[in-house]
Amino acid sequence: MSTPAEEARLLTPAAVQAAYSLIKPYVHRTPLLTCKTLDTIASTPQSPDALVGTQYEGQTPAKPRIRFYFKCENLQRIGAFKARGAFHALLRLIEERGEEEVKRRGVITHSSGNHAQALALAASTLNVPAYIVMPRISTPSKISGTRSHGAEVIFSGSTSVEREAVVAEIQAKTNAILIPPYDYFDVIAGQGTTALELDEQYSEQYSTKALDAVITPIGGGGLNAGVATYFSDKTTRVFGAEPSFEGADDCRRGLQARQRVETVSTLTIADGLRTPVGLLNWAVISDEKKVEGVFAVSEEQIKAALRLVLERMKVVVEPSAVVGLAAFLFNEELRSRVEKEGREEGWDIAIVFSGGNTTVEAIGKLFG
Repeated sequence: MSTPAEEARLLTPAAVQAAYSLIKPYVHRTPLLTCKTLDTIASTPQSPDALVGTQYEGQTPAKPRIRFYFKCENLQRIGAFKARGAFHALLRLIEERGEEEVKRRGVITHSSGNHAQALALAASTLNVPAYIVMPRISTPSKISGTRSHGAEVIFSGSTSVEREAVVAEIQAKTNAILIPPYDYFDVIAGQGTTALELDEQYSEQYSTKALDAVITPIGGGGLNAGVATYFSDKTTRVFGAEPSFEGADDCRRGLQARQRVETVSTLTIADGLRTPVGLLNWAVISDEKKVEGVFAVSEEQIKAALRLVLERMKVVVEPSAVVGLAAFLFNEELRSRVEKEGREEGWDIAIVFSGGNTTVEAIGKLFG
C-alpha cells in the first residue's frame, strides 16, 4: 500500500485535467463574479481598534490593493463543489471495478451535508445504491437534500471518529464500497477542477496575466489540496482559511507544529469545516511549495464576511464559504503581505465560495 506522500506525488495538474474530462458532462461550469464594493472594502485599511490584542497593535494598518474574483461553487449542482469529487470518484470506481459490481454493492460515505448530497446525486445519476452517514446535528436542508436523491441516510455523532464507526457497521452489513468525503485521491482530483475552471475563466474574461492568489476554505482539505495540485506548476499562490472557534483551525496549528492534528471537536458556525485535515490532503497542504499559508478567522469575522456577500453581492452562501474572504478582509498578516508584495499594482485574488447550502432560518438565527 502506498503512503500519503507517495500518493501526493501522483496528484498532478494532469490528474486534475483528466478528472475534468471525465466529469464535465455531469457538473456545472459555475460563474466567476466580481464585486467592486468588496474590492474597495478590502483595499481600505482596517481600523486601528481592529488590531488591538494582535501582534500588529499600534502599527499603521496595511493598505493593500485587492481585486476579488469569486468562484461561485454555491451554484454548483447540489449547491457545493463536492459534486465534482463525488462524480469523479464514482465514475473512476465504475471504470476500475465494473458497473455490475458497483451497482450490486453500492457506495457509502460520511458527511455533514455537502459530500452527502453530492454522492447521493452521483449515485442516483449513475443508478448506484448509496448509504450516507450524517451527524444528527446536520443542517435539516442538507439531510432532506441527501434523501431527495434516493440515498439511505443513517445518523451518527458529530465527530469524524463517530461517523467512521457507523460507516464500519453499515459496511459490515451491506458490503458497500467506501468513497471518503475528502481524503481520497479521486475526490481530490475532482475538487481540483474548480481551480482549472476559475483559471480558464479569469484568463478568458478578465486578463491575460496569471492570478496572483487563490484561497479556499479548509475542513478535510480536499478542495484546498485539489486547487493546490492544479496550481502546483503555475505562479499563482494558494492559501487556505479555517475558523478558529474551538480549535477548528487544526490545519493552521498543525503547520505551526509541523505535525498533523488528528482530531477536531468544534461547533463552529462553518459547519462544513468541522473535520480534521485528511492524511493525503495533509501531504499536499503541508508542502510549502504548493500551499503558502493557512489563516484562521473568528466567528464574528465569518458573520461579517457573510453579511457583506449577502447584502453587497446579493449571493447566497453558507458560512463555510466565506472564511477565505474573511481572511483577506481581517487577517493583518495576509493583508500586509498583499501590500508588500503587490506594491502599487496589488493582487488579483480568487475566492472560492465552496457552497450555498443554508436556510433562511439558519441565516436569521446567525444575525437575530
